[in-house]
Amino acid sequence: MSAVPPDEVFDVPPVPLHVVRSSAPSLFWYLTEPTRCALDVGEFVATRSMLRGAPAGDGHPVLVFPGLGAADSSTVMLRRFLSGLGYRVNPWGLGRNIGPTRRAVDGMHALVKKVSSEHGPVSIVGWSLGGIFAREMGRDHPHRVRQVITMGSPYNMSDPVQSRAMPAFSLFSRLHIPKDEFPPPESTRPPIPVPATSIYSRTDGIVSWESCVEEPGPRRENVQVASSHLGYGFNASVLWVVADRLAQPEGTWTPFAVPPGMARMYPRAA
Repeated sequence: MSAVPPDEVFDVPPVPLHVVRSSAPSLFWYLTEPTRCALDVGEFVATRSMLRGAPAGDGHPVLVFPGLGAADSSTVMLRRFLSGLGYRVNPWGLGRNIGPTRRAVDGMHALVKKVSSEHGPVSIVGWSLGGIFAREMGRDHPHRVRQVITMGSPYNMSDPVQSRAMPAFSLFSRLHIPKDEFPPPESTRPPIPVPATSIYSRTDGIVSWESCVEEPGPRRENVQVASSHLGYGFNASVLWVVADRLAQPEGTWTPFAVPPGMARMYPRAA
């Protein structure tokens, strides 16, 4: 997906990744997605006072990429939350996300370059397919991207069956860039060269949770939450993780630690 040459090539040896099970998300979780998303929204409203205590930001720029079939309207609540913490938050501004079209690919590269040139290295938060795009930006512009946070993003997918969104993705395939410009499988690539946090849920009804994680390392981690796929951008535990990760001083990184008193919000990691 590298329509623009990377800023620098990193010679980093590959690390073993999780063995990814090739199976679709549970039909139960899939069919209950809308209902559980509504519960996530309700939880956000009920926990707004708690979320005011989330770590404050340092004003650095943050880009937010929406998922497949979604536009910036889907990330309004998330962006308002991050703006309230003090970040300079930017939508992706490329219309509805219908996959790697030439406009989307070139537009993301241009956006990262523009915002980072004006305000310094950017953090990118990507939801589902938006997270896969975010990781590509981190790989191609490691000196412009401060960190990447993905929410239910199946970047480690090894089989189309692992995503119930593949029919929708295929529907738009004639508008996508040529297949030979697609990035190689995650398992064949070196680790992403910027800090990366993968937020996933075992109750995700759209993508297999196993496709959303990678082998933890010095600057990469997987954080499990209890959320629907459609509700990542409204789920209180997800928002706290995003705020916590973004608040780390530039140049430093430590794995996410569940705050005291919030253990019930975070299932035991896989």
